[in-house]
Amino acid sequence: MSDLATLASALEGGKDLSDLQARQAAEALTSEATADETKARFLSALSRKGETSSEIAAFAGYFRTLALDPGMSAWSGRAIDIVGTGGDHAGGFNVSSLVTLVVACAGVPVMKHGNRGITSKCGSADLFAALGVALDAPAERLRTALDQLGYVFFFAPSWHPGFKRISPVRKLLATRGERTIFNILGPLLNPGRPAHVILGAASPELANKLADALEALGTPAGLAVHGVIEPGRGIDELTSATRNQVRGVGRLRAVREEWLPETFGLTESPFSDIQGGDVEANLAIATELSHGRGPRGLADTIALNSAVSLWVTGVRPDIRSAIGEARELLLGGPVKQKIADTRDFFSRGN
Repeated sequence: MSDLATLASALEGGKDLSDLQARQAAEALTSEATADETKARFLSALSRKGETSSEIAAFAGYFRTLALDPGMSAWSGRAIDIVGTGGDHAGGFNVSSLVTLVVACAGVPVMKHGNRGITSKCGSADLFAALGVALDAPAERLRTALDQLGYVFFFAPSWHPGFKRISPVRKLLATRGERTIFNILGPLLNPGRPAHVILGAASPELANKLADALEALGTPAGLAVHGVIEPGRGIDELTSATRNQVRGVGRLRAVREEWLPETFGLTESPFSDIQGGDVEANLAIATELSHGRGPRGLADTIALNSAVSLWVTGVRPDIRSAIGEARELLLGGPVKQKIADTRDFFSRGN
């Protein structure tokens, strides 16, 4: 077995890791016997070399085995996660969080996996907590939530104990301005194992890598997407304000397209329409939308992502015809009721 220092030397020499070496490295990173200095050296070397899709898949495969099991198999075959890598510094609203509510209103189970804001002012966990979700709810309570509300939120730190021995090193590297593979693994590690995913990436290159990783992990159907705001600047979302680069996986692997707003009968919106702020600001925006108000471009973006989710899961035959349904669910009252039901459900405790 190669030790982590040896693997770090290989990376520093520009060599890619085999699947076996990547899994050995992941195991060493979670071991108390491996010095933090060695872990930091390895992660820095991997980042500088650039992670391959096979390295990402191997790491994800290992950490999936360490994740706690919430017991969601009864829903996983029909469920979807709408998730992004973050790290785009675009200042976008929490689109996927509102899409979660819309898609749940349409009768498709949603397993949302996320964290508090790290590179943004408001992460998905921050907004869902503001909407009344108990981030520390146990698995049994979450199964009931999925059954009654149609969606569940997995607060990432609660489901991945293997990350605890890596957290100090990640924090150390973050103080040096260094990202690691763990900045992009989260979207691949949903503990509920939904069969479908829409995964937003912070760059076109990363979207392609993650699509290949999703294929290697055996994802039944999904999309890896990136929204181009302007050359060299993008967002980890499909939006009505961007050119959207789309790559399919699994059943949708033939999809390699660029989607424009007009592709689905939408009018291009200014990017300012889909920008958000801190938790208080984003909660106010979510409330406005659920009452039938809010920026048109943001409503269109949420409706588009919701329609795409219904298409990816196979419950609607095409995207364009589902946009109107999604918009009505968002603006016409069902999402407002879903938020009220969420607050009521979690206020009743365990």
